[in-house]
Amino acid sequence: IVSVQKCIRTGDIDEVGDDTHFTFFEMLGNWSLGDYFKDDAIRWSFEFLTSPQWLGIPLERLAFSCFVGDETAPKDDQSASLWKSLGVPNERIAFLPRENNWWGPAGQTGPCGPDTEMFYWIDSATPAPAQFDTTDSRWVEIWNDVFMQYRKTEQGTYELLAKPNVDTGMGLERTLAVLSGVRSAYETHLWLPLLDALKSQQTIAHPEAERLIRIIADHTRAAAFIIVDGIEPSNKDRGYVLRRLLRRALVYARQLGMPLGWHRPLIEALLTEMGTSYPELVERAETIQAVISAEETKFSATLEKGLREFAKFDSIDGEGAFNLYQTYGFPWELTYELAKARGLNPERSAFE
Repeated sequence: IVSVQKCIRTGDIDEVGDDTHFTFFEMLGNWSLGDYFKDDAIRWSFEFLTSPQWLGIPLERLAFSCFVGDETAPKDDQSASLWKSLGVPNERIAFLPRENNWWGPAGQTGPCGPDTEMFYWIDSATPAPAQFDTTDSRWVEIWNDVFMQYRKTEQGTYELLAKPNVDTGMGLERTLAVLSGVRSAYETHLWLPLLDALKSQQTIAHPEAERLIRIIADHTRAAAFIIVDGIEPSNKDRGYVLRRLLRRALVYARQLGMPLGWHRPLIEALLTEMGTSYPELVERAETIQAVISAEETKFSATLEKGLREFAKFDSIDGEGAFNLYQTYGFPWELTYELAKARGLNPERSAFE
């Protein structure tokens, strides 16, 4: 079984705009439901990554991580041994803790297990070092194989499953960057038309213009897919995720001097790039534009008032940040970024 899955992820929203992070992305997966397990999964992963018949990635630019083990589950020596049997040097395999190389369960109980992750060296100007340094950001994760071999019980213990499963996840955008020979996924053909649609409307110079344009493009693309699923902006739950993305994009568009309606050429570019694969974008294009326009109109008036109010602050604490949210709809990220630019540092915990 294989899949291409639409994903929305906002847990690392502050990293969006760098070379590898997005709030919306497409996850490629393959699945074994009680059929093959680690041996076949790792062999086939290696073949797909390195074989000229498939992705043809040089082995010298790859590294791998496995679960180091803890008091509840043993070290995953089996996965490491399988990678070594395929020609991976010992120095290119790292053992990492549960927070890095373990998945699940999705709730308090249920299937879970260790994973093995695959990393690519994105720095074409420098040969990949022999030793895999997991703290070096030039090693970018592109794929992982999750081995569902345990069930967490209500007592917090881990039982071996009678039929273990495999669940893999490969980021399309990151992999496309690898195959395109570029450092950033935003430099691939999936993104360039969207970025160009925004750059043509920028009228104010900004030292972080490239990052802001990437964020606007990412957030608006994510918003389009959320809107297509029938969600509208609101102050809670899924609607708040949508509102938060749109308002961040609207603020950054304002900082770059983009005119009202800047999103229209961007959505048109998105339809050209992704409308064939996702025809619902084309079918609901007018709804997408209308929802964004309505939020733009609604937020623009309060944004001006809120910015004037913010300019009065000599300092700002968590309570002040909350008042900006409550009165002017400023999401935490917006207040924090404005505060940071002025050397202020409101506390997130107080805001919460």
